[in-house]
Amino acid sequence: MPTPVLAPVSPLSIGPHTVQPPVVLAPMAGITNAPFRTLCREFSGGKGLFVSEMITTRALVERNEKTMQLIHFDATEKPRSIQLYGVDPATVGKAVRMIAEEGLADHIDLNFGCPVPKVTRKGGGSALPFKRNLLRAILREAVSGAGDLPVTMKMRKGIDDDHITYLDAGRIAVEEGVTAIALHGRTAAQHYGGTADWDAIARLKEHVPEIPVLGNGDIWSAEDAVRMVRETGCDGVVVGRGCLGRPWLFGDLVAAFEGREPEAYARPTLREVADVMVRHATLLGEWIGDEARGVIDFRKHVAWYLKGFAVGSEMRKRLATTSALSELRSGLDELDLGQAWPATGADGPRGRTSGNNRVVLPDGWLKDPYDCAGVSEDAELDTSGG
Repeated sequence: MPTPVLAPVSPLSIGPHTVQPPVVLAPMAGITNAPFRTLCREFSGGKGLFVSEMITTRALVERNEKTMQLIHFDATEKPRSIQLYGVDPATVGKAVRMIAEEGLADHIDLNFGCPVPKVTRKGGGSALPFKRNLLRAILREAVSGAGDLPVTMKMRKGIDDDHITYLDAGRIAVEEGVTAIALHGRTAAQHYGGTADWDAIARLKEHVPEIPVLGNGDIWSAEDAVRMVRETGCDGVVVGRGCLGRPWLFGDLVAAFEGREPEAYARPTLREVADVMVRHATLLGEWIGDEARGVIDFRKHVAWYLKGFAVGSEMRKRLATTSALSELRSGLDELDLGQAWPATGADGPRGRTSGNNRVVLPDGWLKDPYDCAGVSEDAELDTSGG
């Protein structure tokens, strides 16, 4: 049975910014660039908050060319939201002050949730909150350097089931002036496997009633978002893998949070999906400044868009190896574009689903949750994005 309609919920306040409905696009490396944010915003009618892919503080301070492109926002993006990753408090502080002083964004989110080895082996992402004093130092530098800009953070439950950190991290965040917290209900060891622990989101909401708590994990549909808010009492949702190949999900989320019936949710035909695919690839080419590179970058999205539709494996492979818009369009035109939205198989997990991974950490990281000796500017990554 469909999840009952959710009564309209309160707006989310992120500093001076009102986000209504309280729906946030999760930062995803190589995905949530300006073209994808544009698509999601169009389907939402401009409602919600759409965060950039991960920007490393070192690369920003050094004005790395790729990084400076990644922080370019369309004139219609309001508020402009940047997610920063950093390990060294001084470097994080420099990056935040640069954003504030140069007017590069309107909101800063800090990444303490990334589980990938290249990040955790430096002590960053989901590894960092284990070091309580380091987390506090980074948050203090960020909030101090941001001036009037609101600072939020996204995190996981902890490193693994034996090293849970989210409640301590939430309390530190409140004490240091963070505006809101998003919790992905998995540990770093889980990566994206298993089931997200929504009970942890509820516990965090009870633990830090002073600021908004946003829930993240296993939101594949508007019904899932409604259920998360009902079950956890969270103040809003952060959607990541659920919108891969489904930018229209943000229109569904707006409808759900505004209390409209499920009949208002998008159920595009394959023809409509194909049109969105071409537009997505076109926007990427315009953003990169090269049509072929835009289509090549789009290839990773093909399987997500076509999930559930009757499209043969050879055609899927052909569409995922195109390098020109005309080639992509002609391939799509060969499909049975009259197909209705699939009754089964179109929803559910997309993207990475691996779990039970060993978390790669700096030597001796778990010996002392307070000692942060050895973490310095050298631990910073020098590239942004994927």
